[in-house]
Amino acid sequence: MANKGQIGVTTENIFPVIKQFLYSDHEIFLRELVANAVDATQKMKALAASGDYKEELGELKVTLQLDEQAQTLKIVDNGIGMTEEEVDKYINQIAFSSAGEFLEKYKDQIQNIIGHFGLGFYSAFMVSKKVTIETLSWKEGAKAVKWTCDGSPAYEMEEIDKAERGTVITLYLDDDSKEYGEKARIEALLNKYCKFMPVPIVFGKEQEWKDGKYVDTDKDKIINAVEPLWTKAPSELKDEDYKEFYRTLFPMNEEPLFWIHLNVDYPFNLTGILYFPKLKDRVAVERNKISLYCNQMFVTDHVDNIVPDFMTLLHGVIDSPDIPLNVSRSYLQSDAAVKKISTYITKKVADRLENIFKEERAQLEEKWDNLKLFIEYGMLSDEKFCERALKFALLKNVDGKYFSFDEYKTAVEAQQTDKDKKLVYLYATKPEDQYTYIQAAKDKGYDVLLMDCELDAHYVNLLEQKLTDIRFARVDSDAVENLIPKEDKMKLEMKEDERYDLENLFKAVLPEGPDYFVQGDNLGENGAPILITQNEFMRRYREMSALGGGMNFYGSMPESYNLTVNMEHPLVAKIWAAKQADVAPQAELPAEAPSDASDEEKTKAREAREAVRRAHRSDVEAFAKDNELLHQLVDLALLGNGMLKGKALSDFIARSQKVLREM
Repeated sequence: MANKGQIGVTTENIFPVIKQFLYSDHEIFLRELVANAVDATQKMKALAASGDYKEELGELKVTLQLDEQAQTLKIVDNGIGMTEEEVDKYINQIAFSSAGEFLEKYKDQIQNIIGHFGLGFYSAFMVSKKVTIETLSWKEGAKAVKWTCDGSPAYEMEEIDKAERGTVITLYLDDDSKEYGEKARIEALLNKYCKFMPVPIVFGKEQEWKDGKYVDTDKDKIINAVEPLWTKAPSELKDEDYKEFYRTLFPMNEEPLFWIHLNVDYPFNLTGILYFPKLKDRVAVERNKISLYCNQMFVTDHVDNIVPDFMTLLHGVIDSPDIPLNVSRSYLQSDAAVKKISTYITKKVADRLENIFKEERAQLEEKWDNLKLFIEYGMLSDEKFCERALKFALLKNVDGKYFSFDEYKTAVEAQQTDKDKKLVYLYATKPEDQYTYIQAAKDKGYDVLLMDCELDAHYVNLLEQKLTDIRFARVDSDAVENLIPKEDKMKLEMKEDERYDLENLFKAVLPEGPDYFVQGDNLGENGAPILITQNEFMRRYREMSALGGGMNFYGSMPESYNLTVNMEHPLVAKIWAAKQADVAPQAELPAEAPSDASDEEKTKAREAREAVRRAHRSDVEAFAKDNELLHQLVDLALLGNGMLKGKALSDFIARSQKVLREM
């Protein structure tokens, strides 16, 4: 006779809550049910190992049986099973789990109880209109029972005939969950969540090609590897084993740079393998490629709370039973255990990189371009990692030579120390575009670093803070004579009206858009006639703002350039002399209004002075517009900086062709 009753819940609405809100993703039901079956199987192994169970274990496995026509899915195990009393205790009383009790009793014999299943079983009702449990306990004299529930708090339980130890859970799928009645969908979920579980998971049969089609064989299809690589001792493994496992995880990726095998059992349990991927494009870095497992059961590929943010650039797996998970196993809580694990992983990664630096320097240099983004991101975002990385991070110059920080300081301090005893590190971001500036620096005996990483604007700021008496200057941020000043330089003496004319002369022929700050300087007869540079401070902070560095003030400012006119260059001198000859000096400005004058008198005096300036400025601009040499020099400077485009470029080409024809 069937035993009927009410499931022990605190509300009549428990099933709608489970179905709609308890789990964020309905597909989790399969992971939870298979995990429970694996737990039951592992417990059976523990009983045998302890001597409490002396009969034949048989072939321990978990089998899934799908009937696509009937829309039923069965999860079958030959684990410990349950008595009627245990079903009442662990199923009818929601969230009361037996895993804790069992772990305490058999803690010396069992290693892989996956989870504390309580509500996990009830995830079945997210996709089912009815669920049955048929179970026979391992205990001597136990009777098999069947439990049935249609998704309401009411259930039925009755004795049945069942010869084999273990449990069969049958899901009668809802009409709105038909996708889980398809073989391909179940196979995909098993591959996602269960491919490394520690007990064989069987789904269907292996197939062979016969008579022009694939047909089932008699051999069970096992979808998982029960001993994944991270569960083995590193001493047992070869490089090819790690590479092959990486290909299993990421079949479309290139071979990894290297890897770290994690293996710790105190003060927490953690295993795993982290790979440093080869980057095809630093702009399109793949993240969320670390999968979190709990005793070989997939939990999530979002490990933000487990590893520092920069570590999410790595690929691989982490397996730990000590990471607290909520009921859906998909949200990681931030507690002391997690912080310890995060610190440990950071230390292991730093240890590995430092060891490569010391023992395999050539390998580190060979792979540096791929590692650079990861190292810089880590140094910028994690203080402890930064302290370690200062020992193994490399600098690369434009000639492809690598240096540690100490090595580089020794290499350049004799030539690149300025008058204030500060060491100046010159760097380029685009060697092709900045070739002229790089060569000018090399001609003076300077070395130029290559800083072409997306984070370098932030990174050089960090290094200026961490390294003593050092500053960075981009090689095109000023005239080479000014990049590393060796002594106080005599400023070019120009009268105010001359500076005013110089500014208006060049701005008259410069393209609209950026702001240009025009200034004269003496750069020698052989120096460039015009030099266009960007202020190091402003340019760097604009780039930091663009990368989200919190410098929005700088990011909102218009782009600006310094235009330095070399007054000693013969061609500039020729233009200046022509201007002096063709443009009359500015008329004397009317007197300013006295301080006690009325506002109207002050306004009139100011407008009169401005009218004189405006008239003179118009004369200078008219001269500039007609001076082809001025246009040519400015366009050459713009062209050298990749700033000559559109009509201005077309005009420059036509003007150059005209000059060539007249030669």
